[in-house]
Amino acid sequence: MRRTVPSPQARSRAAPEPVTVNTARPRVVVALGGNASYPPTIKGTAEEQLALMAGLSEHLVHMINGGCQLVLTHGNGPVVGNILFRMARTASELPPMPMDVCVAHSQGGMGYMLQQSLGNVMRSHGLNAPVVCLLTQVEVDAHDPAFAHPTKPVGRFFSKAESEGMAAGTGWDFIEDSGRGYRRVVASPQPRAIVDLVAVDALLDAGVVPIVAGGGGIPVVRQPDGSYHGVPAVIDKDLTSALLAASLGAERLVMLTAVDRVAVDFGKPSQRFIDRMSASEAKKHAADGQFPPGSMGPKIDAALRFLAARKGEVVITSLELASEALAGRAGTHIVPDA
Repeated sequence: MRRTVPSPQARSRAAPEPVTVNTARPRVVVALGGNASYPPTIKGTAEEQLALMAGLSEHLVHMINGGCQLVLTHGNGPVVGNILFRMARTASELPPMPMDVCVAHSQGGMGYMLQQSLGNVMRSHGLNAPVVCLLTQVEVDAHDPAFAHPTKPVGRFFSKAESEGMAAGTGWDFIEDSGRGYRRVVASPQPRAIVDLVAVDALLDAGVVPIVAGGGGIPVVRQPDGSYHGVPAVIDKDLTSALLAASLGAERLVMLTAVDRVAVDFGKPSQRFIDRMSASEAKKHAADGQFPPGSMGPKIDAALRFLAARKGEVVITSLELASEALAGRAGTHIVPDA
């Protein structure tokens, strides 16, 4: 059985281009946090990252065996930060690459390692479906207010003198971050459309497990002549994942993080974990300040956007409990209002 859902890309074009969805196996978009494959406790070698990705792939295989048609997205914060750090250190000898190219570098490198690791683990379990990393462009608005006020910290901390020297040589913006030093900041515009959505859909129809939109996607703007050009920005990974899930007609959006469940009054004696809540309840908790921007806020925002676009389900949990959460036995489940 197949159904057709409208593509967000169609909004900026004269004729709509529908995306056709195969409903034989439910599509599930799984958003992996950047720290899942690059936690702050490692040195950052490829061997360490591959070992971690092999471990997380075991959990993903359980989800595939449960009947899900997975689409994987991932964060890239630690990795793209290292790319920027290397460029900053060699700026006097090699011209720094623009931010969109750095996001593409991180997408390719992390995607390759996850593609290889997941493919190896799948074959060890007798699953022969191919895994493919797709460099994914995500359209943003050239006039998004975020471009006038860069606020997204990326990369490592520097001294004031170091940041001033790099700013003079590269034109980058820096801010002082919580007394810990200076970090580069870039714009974080809202995602508007997954440029390569039709390719993702084709991969799914071919039985491929796609890894897409790493790091929130490569940020691009669409010109009047229909061409795309990269812009210096970092798109929120969870917001892109929500847009991707809605655009693909996914039944579930699963956001994997460091905690097993969402909590209100976090860190207080009155802390309470939430197993299930409606979209309205999530909105109320957000309005009450329960989900700060630096922690659970972006995930709740992404969840509400997905539920507003599609009557599916959002699951927030840890990687270790992902399979249990899909079975309804763990995690926080956010559902449409009755």
